[in-house]
Amino acid sequence: MTVRTRADLDQLPAYVAGRTVPGSIKLASNEVSAGPLPSVVETITRAAAEVHRYPDMGATKLIEALATKLHVAPERLAVGCGSVALCEQLVQATCSAEDEVVFPWRSFEAYPIITRVVGAKQIPVPLTGEHALDLDAMASAITSRTRLVFVCSPNNPTGTLVRRAELEAFLDRVPSDVLVVLDEAYWEFVSDPEAPDGVEVARARENVASMRTFSKAYGLAGLRVGYTYAPEHVAAALRKVCIPFSVNAVAQAAAVASLEAQDELKERCDSVMSERQRVRDELLGLGYEVPETQANFVWLPLGERTQEFNEHCLDNRVVVRAFVGEGARVTIGRPEENDTFLAAARSYRR
Repeated sequence: MTVRTRADLDQLPAYVAGRTVPGSIKLASNEVSAGPLPSVVETITRAAAEVHRYPDMGATKLIEALATKLHVAPERLAVGCGSVALCEQLVQATCSAEDEVVFPWRSFEAYPIITRVVGAKQIPVPLTGEHALDLDAMASAITSRTRLVFVCSPNNPTGTLVRRAELEAFLDRVPSDVLVVLDEAYWEFVSDPEAPDGVEVARARENVASMRTFSKAYGLAGLRVGYTYAPEHVAAALRKVCIPFSVNAVAQAAAVASLEAQDELKERCDSVMSERQRVRDELLGLGYEVPETQANFVWLPLGERTQEFNEHCLDNRVVVRAFVGEGARVTIGRPEENDTFLAAARSYRR
């Protein structure tokens, strides 16, 4: 007789990370090619010498730094081991087996997985024909059993943005006892003046939380640290379900230092946004369909040709993130990395 595990996990898909292929350019995981912000590297090095000590479980310095930067009360902040951990904590803090989680699809790959792990019911809502979130359909999908709604903007993997007016109209339809989580992992790359600031929205509404990460623009994907600004009782619940010491000491120190390097961050994001426009313009010129993106990646809705395109890119030393049967997500890298990808896109026989 073998040890029994949950039978429902047999049907649970595993999270699929972007591949790393030696000798190839990795444009599959939305990492920034430049690494941590230059002034933060020394802080990481110093903090590494203290890893024999437990980290501050309350991430006090990081919470204080975030509260100062965002001009918010520290009691409304919670940190976690990256966005994935925060998503899981949010579902754990709001849902039981009888409850439902509404989310757009396709969107962040972790949403259905973490919902099922916690035991809640998944309510995926298809995107529009323009690869954007269908907020009307999402509002209509909310029932008396709904406890949580994820709104990913810019959406991963399509890059499309929810604008201020449509978000406010959606939130007006959401019951006050349902928590809406604005997943803003790519917030720093947004240039659209009509983009809502999730923190400001959450400040004005008692059932909204904003979730952001240091993994993308700040270049700390390998250290795993993110944060949520939420109603005070929700933030307290997130701290209760958080695994103790899950945000390590090096991550905390690096995040604090990153918040102090805003000039470096702006220079980086400006560079990414410029390359993003260049890559999209060239792809459009080649005849590809590419939705407008506000993230650090582009989306190619290739449908049944996705796997063929993926293999072609691999043959040309470029690793993209393929969602078979749907499309390919391609991270914006350094100019020379983008040039290699564009050459592969140019030589692909469509």
